[in-house]
Order: sequence, then C-alpha cells, then structure tokens
Amino acid sequence: MSNGYFRRVGAVRPSHLMFTAGVGALIDLPNFSVLVQGLEPWSYAGLNRYVIDEPRLRTAVNRSLQLYGREQVKELRAAPWDEGADNAKDWASQGVGVPITPFPQWLRCTACNLLAPVDSEAFTFVNSNPRTPHEAKFVHDCTQGRRKPLAVAARFTLVCTAGHLDEFPYTPFVHGGGACPTAPRPLLRMKDHGGNQAANVTIECVGCGAQRNIRDAMGERGRRNLPACRGRHPHLGSYFEYNGCDREATLMVAGASNQWFPMTLSALALPPAEDDKLPELLEERWAELQVITSREIYDAVSFLPGLGWIKDHDPAVLMAAIQARKAAENGQVPATDVRPADLLGPEWAVLSAGRLPEATDDFALEEVTVPNGLSGLFANVRQVERLREARALIGFTRLDAPDPESPSSEIATPVRLSRSGLGWVPASEVRGEGLFLRVRDDLMADWVRRVEKSPQMVAHREAFARFRTNRRSDRLTGPFEPMQGWPGERYLALHTLSHLLIRTIALECGYNSASLAERIYAGDDTDPRSGILIYTAVPDSEGTLGGLVTLAESPHFERIVRTALRNAAHCSSDPLCAERLPKAPSDHLHGAACHICLFVSETTCERGNRFLDRRFLVPLGDEPDAVLTPAELLP
Repeated sequence: MSNGYFRRVGAVRPSHLMFTAGVGALIDLPNFSVLVQGLEPWSYAGLNRYVIDEPRLRTAVNRSLQLYGREQVKELRAAPWDEGADNAKDWASQGVGVPITPFPQWLRCTACNLLAPVDSEAFTFVNSNPRTPHEAKFVHDCTQGRRKPLAVAARFTLVCTAGHLDEFPYTPFVHGGGACPTAPRPLLRMKDHGGNQAANVTIECVGCGAQRNIRDAMGERGRRNLPACRGRHPHLGSYFEYNGCDREATLMVAGASNQWFPMTLSALALPPAEDDKLPELLEERWAELQVITSREIYDAVSFLPGLGWIKDHDPAVLMAAIQARKAAENGQVPATDVRPADLLGPEWAVLSAGRLPEATDDFALEEVTVPNGLSGLFANVRQVERLREARALIGFTRLDAPDPESPSSEIATPVRLSRSGLGWVPASEVRGEGLFLRVRDDLMADWVRRVEKSPQMVAHREAFARFRTNRRSDRLTGPFEPMQGWPGERYLALHTLSHLLIRTIALECGYNSASLAERIYAGDDTDPRSGILIYTAVPDSEGTLGGLVTLAESPHFERIVRTALRNAAHCSSDPLCAERLPKAPSDHLHGAACHICLFVSETTCERGNRFLDRRFLVPLGDEPDAVLTPAELLP
C-alpha cells in the first residue's frame, strides 16, 4: 500500500477474470506472480453501473449453486473499475480494481540465490510510478552496485484435488521433515542447475549445510516426502479446513495450466419467446387457467369471452405448465430436485421463431433470404445485428477440470469464491454480432436415421464410452453410466459444419478466428433443434465492425458455404486425417479432423475441438451416402 491505497501492479480484461485467471488463480506478472483474492475485499465504493442485469443467467447461477449447496445470489457484478483511472497520475485513482496478493510468498534473489518469504524483510517492494504498474517488483539489497538485483517467485506450490493451495515447505523438506539444528528459521538458498529433464533445483540450508533436490518431491515416490494437505485456501485468507483434508498433497509449478479451472455459465440477452412468459401468465390468470386439464377443455375455454388469447399458446406447452404448477403446489416436486437450467432452449426459441422479435438495445435479428443454391441445406439464415452475452463465474477447481462430457462424475471439487454468501458473483458481458443458421429439420432427421447405426458413428459412441470410463475418478463408487452426456449424432454434424464455416469466415470478414465463438443448438427426435450461432465474443471494438453479419447476404454466403465444403473434402494430412476413426484403446473424440482442416482455438470451440468428423459432411471414401450435405452442394 501507499498512502492508504493499494498499488496497481497490472491490468486484465474482464473476460480474463472469467476464463483465464479469476478468483483463486495465479497470474504471472513481469517480475513476480500474484493470487487473485476472494470476493470479500472487492470494493465497489463510489462506483456506479457495476451490476449486470441478466435474469436468465442469474437463475441458472442460483440453480448451479444450489446443486453444490452454496448460498443464492441476487446480483451479477462486473469487476470494479473506475473510468479514467488508467490515465490518472495519483495513487488514489490507481487503487480501484481487483485485489491480489503475492503468491507464492517465497522469493529467490537472482544474484545470491537467497530463498526467503516475502515477509522476512529481506526483500523490498519497488513501484514508484503509478503510471507504470508493469514495473512493480521485489528487489534484494545484496550487492554494492546502485541497481539492486531482482527477486522472483520460488515457483513451487502444493495443491490437492479438494482445491487447496499451499506454499511449498522448503525448510522441513530440506531437513527431511525435521527442523534445522542450528536455527529455528535458517537461511536457505535455491540453486537452479538448468537442464532439460524436469526440474533440477537444489535447496540448501546455509546454517547446517543440508541439501536436497526438488526432484525428491516429484512423481509418485515424491509424494511420500511431502506433508499432508493442510486444507488452505489463501485466496479466502482461510488457513484451516474445518472438516480437515484427507487428500494427498501434490507438487505443482506455479505456472502450471492445471492450477485453476473456471466454472462458468453464459447466456445471451435475447428477447423472451412467448412460452417464456408462461410463469407470469399463470400467476396473473391462474383462476381461469387451472381448469384446463385436457385438450377438450382447452378448446372450450378458448371460445369464452375474453379468453381468445389462449390460442396464441401451444396447448401441450400450456397444459404442461399448468400440471407442473399444480404438482408443485401439492408438494409432489421436492424442493431439492434441482437441475441445471437450460440456457440454450430459450435462445433457440427466439432465434428460430417464425415471427422475429422487436429489436432492442441488446438484440436485433434480421431475416435473410436463403440462396436458391443452399435451400436444400438451410431452412433459415438470419443476421444477429446486435447481441449481448453475459458470463458469470460460480467457482473453480484445481488439478481436475469440470468436464461437460462427464456431468455425473465429480472428478473435481468446486472451490468457493468467498468465505460466506455475499449475494453476488463476478460476471462480465460482451457485445457483438452474429450469424444464425438453421439446418433443415427433414434433412437432419433423414441423416440421423442413415448414420446412427453406421460403423463410423458406432466408433464415435464407443470412443465416448471409453473416454468417460478413463476419465472417471477412482474416488467414485456409485453407479456409472458410460454414455451419459453423449451429445448425439446431430451435434457431430452441426459442430463440424460450424468449424468449417468459422475457418472460412475468418478469411472473409476480417475477424481473427479466435475472436469468434459458437453455440450449437442440437436437439433430438423429441426436441429437434438443428441450429448454429457464430458470433463475435471479444470485449472490444472488434465485436461491432459489422463484417460478420454482412457475410449472410448474397452472394457472399453461398460462396462461403461452398468454399467451406470444398475445403472439407481435402486436408494436407490426408490420407491419415481422412482415415482417422477413434478405435480401441484410443479415446480421442474426433475422427477425420486435425489442426489443418477443422480445429480452431480454445476460445472459439465450446467443446475443446471434440466431436468433429469431416466424413459426416462430405464423402471421404467410406460410406459416401452417409453425409449431411445435399448432393448438389458436394464438391
């Protein structure tokens, strides 16, 4: 702190706090690393307009929090930020932001190799200019020169699968679990010998001369040399787990990619479909609607004076809503029966509706005539001229990532963002534009019928079962269903088509492919969704250039689709790529797909480049009749 204000040491985008390094994550700064603190010290005093209003996302957040036994929230809040603070010259303005703390708190002098904690008074924090936060650093006064040598973070930490994070116990480690015989807090030195075989770092006690290489703490054998997990959550200031921790501590380098995995939810701010107004309608007209228990009563009521509006609602949907409310009033639905909210369903209803909703500040949808040459593939092509996506962070995990393909396997333990319920969670929002494509329902249904029992699709299903079996945690002993979470045949075709179009669009519209994102609306026979939304998803001006929606117009769109399909027929890695199918014992979840032809960046793909196969769109030599694309469009 300086003059009562926290010093700024860096800057990140709001989306960075959602997906890359949010609460509980380690962030590498130019000269040291820091840990993002929990929500308690986040200050919004004097700030306006930090609440993100998205009721549908807030409902989904509360459902997910209830699944994990967490407190409900009332607000979604953007990270604290004061307009103009980036250019301010005083420390007061610079003090607005997300609080962090140095971690690991053991530092090593780059000149004399002294290893000591940051609170040992051996090191000095230097950051004299509020306009240059990237120059913040710790130095050690161990030389005679005017320029003091830099002190950097000692990179080793301890983590466990329960999400705990702790400092590496350097002093007990170098003394074989005991204490130094010469001093209670001896001086240590860390010497990095380099090399290309894992870590080669020696810890030396200056007092007694004991030495030990960090490799003695690595791997399965090394775990026996580590103490038990102490159950610490330093981002919360919590250094003791009340219920204890029975997990094994694991050595981890501070910059490892598996030290933090976010648990996020996102939703598009779209105008509600008519059916989304049913809860409010039932509340207002319950006395009149509760008598509708059959189609005959529905037809009779719709002819009564003043009730003709009932015909605007689907009878099956309306009666299902009435029955659900009656069941809840009679106590037939347990309060604990909570399932994750369907965020894609309402979006699909709006994007595919027969009547376009009125434009708002957050959403504008325009119909584009499907080119004659593509009428056999697409039922609708629509320009999303404006959209807003809200994202919320509800927790995080360490070591093991929460896997969308394994919803029932609790392979990772969610970690709280705050010590107690504060009534809000961090969120961000981005604005941009998009392109919505709806594949013909009859074409998709016929394709599913042809390929669902084909050897290629059977190979994908078997690979998915192996994938889930291999990913299943050894700690689980309950029932296990290998095919739970299978996205379905529709998803493979739509996802593959989406990637082909994204790669082609990136060359046409001026956006970098990493600036685009996808949402796949893939239903089943009972809920026949078959749509793709490709949209900009970056929090800057690049999301509103208009180049993406323009590509939906003639003649650009037909050229892009035909180019994408033509490119799908060939890959520089063929025939290896074209012949690839997941076969035992392999459990990869893609077929004819690779970085050359189909893979996109992690920020673009919603499934980590899984569930992709070119052979389901264009013939690659095996079963040419099992492709989605109509014959007249094939290259």
